[in-house]
Amino acid sequence: VQLQASGGGLVQPGGSLRLSCVASGSISSINDMGWYRQAPGKQRELVAQITSGGATNYADFVKGRFTISRDNTKSTVRLPVRLQMNSLKPEDTAVYYCQLRSWGLDYWGQGTQVTVSS
Repeated sequence: VQLQASGGGLVQPGGSLRLSCVASGSISSINDMGWYRQAPGKQRELVAQITSGGATNYADFVKGRFTISRDNTKSTVRLPVRLQMNSLKPEDTAVYYCQLRSWGLDYWGQGTQVTVSS
């Protein structure tokens, strides 16, 4: 299984970015996808998750600002997931990683840098 993420960049406070990730390979039909982030000197933390059934879970610090979504597909070879980030704050600056949990294993993308600064 491979995950390819894209969409990071530099944005001013209050701006928006959309991250995209595609998981490809042999994927279980029951799976979770998510976005995590890691800021310098800090541990990696959960940002948002979405199950194959569409249930979502958000960290408190992004509720109302970020939206995770995925195509309503039952594909077991290619799964896109997106993270729409609005009202960005400087404290959102971090490397963002997409994650897939499939067959009881966690797979990670390569990370994409998001920098929020004026």
